[in-house]
Amino acid sequence: MTLRLGLVVNPLAGIGGPLGLKGSDGDTIVEKAISLGAQCLANQRVQVALLQLQDYKDEIEWFSAPGIMGEASLVECGFLPTVVGVLENDKTTARDTQYFTKALIEKKLDLLLFAGGDGTARNIFDAISHEPNVDEANIYKTNAYKKSGHRQLVLGIPAGVKMHSGVYAISPQAAARIVLEFLASKPVSISVQEVRDIDEEKLRAGKINSQYYGELLVPNDDRYVQQVKNSGELDESAMQIEIATGIIDEMDNEALYIIGAGTTPKALMDELGLANTLLGVDVILGRELIASDIGAPELLSLLERYPYHPTKIVMTATGGQGHIIGRGNQQLSSVLLKKVGKDNICLVITPNKLAALNGRPLLMDSGDLVLDCEWSGWISIITGYQEYTTYPLSSGE
Repeated sequence: MTLRLGLVVNPLAGIGGPLGLKGSDGDTIVEKAISLGAQCLANQRVQVALLQLQDYKDEIEWFSAPGIMGEASLVECGFLPTVVGVLENDKTTARDTQYFTKALIEKKLDLLLFAGGDGTARNIFDAISHEPNVDEANIYKTNAYKKSGHRQLVLGIPAGVKMHSGVYAISPQAAARIVLEFLASKPVSISVQEVRDIDEEKLRAGKINSQYYGELLVPNDDRYVQQVKNSGELDESAMQIEIATGIIDEMDNEALYIIGAGTTPKALMDELGLANTLLGVDVILGRELIASDIGAPELLSLLERYPYHPTKIVMTATGGQGHIIGRGNQQLSSVLLKKVGKDNICLVITPNKLAALNGRPLLMDSGDLVLDCEWSGWISIITGYQEYTTYPLSSGE
């Protein structure tokens, strides 16, 4: 049986992440990112997934959006897709995503793959949810299907900065694993999952405003599909202060401390009395702030400027999902992580957030498969005042 797959890519997804621009929504941010030398990496992440499917060319019939919105990646990986529509120019928009998605779902796909972030997931939802004439014979017409009102099974390949929605695979490799489940004719459970998005303007002002937008029908496999982001509990503050106090008591004043995004790293900055970029990256030396809200290039420059100072990275995991790298902290590039090393990661997670993972491993999605595999295994976590836990870390394969 031939598997009918569709592909649509937002080629600009994630372009602002490594530079600390906290998203890629809007022409202004995209133009700023390009002017600062940002690269479009969404298609590279798509190809990571596609390369794992090359041995199954005869078993997959591909349909795709044209050019850089899908076709180019498939051709690069040796597939010959049926292309829907024509891309007028390389300056793609949300309207293009919606248009090509509508065209693709008319092809009666078994699964539609899309690459992007939460903004792209919203575009996919808009395109599918507004489609009339549901096929009553569709094999996915389960109770979940009836509840959602959507007729197309989808799966996101993570390529954005903001990915709070529960419609994405935990990594490009994981997306390929789900496709392989279909190819092996194994039963694949499905369910509706939330599409959520954040107001990027409020995000840049340090305010998280994740809102429910709709639901999409996706494969239901918590080994490979991420969970909806947990915004955390109010009673976390005392635990975060304990963690912060423990780090401060053992702090090396000769070391550079790169402080990642999140409320638990923020507690450290608060205890030191330093200004903090809640959703960005700051750097301290000798308990003083020396750089605020900086991107990947600036971080690498700092390491070159202070070659004789050890470097540590204080980071946390995305609540509910478990990603320590690859969700909202693309400033921490794979190049930086290699230079700093796993042993110099101060991973801070409160016991409540760790328990919320329900035994699922922490996740690494740096965009560098070799690095992700090298770091997978076990990692030490600071969970309280000089209290530590060792926990599994997975590359998402």
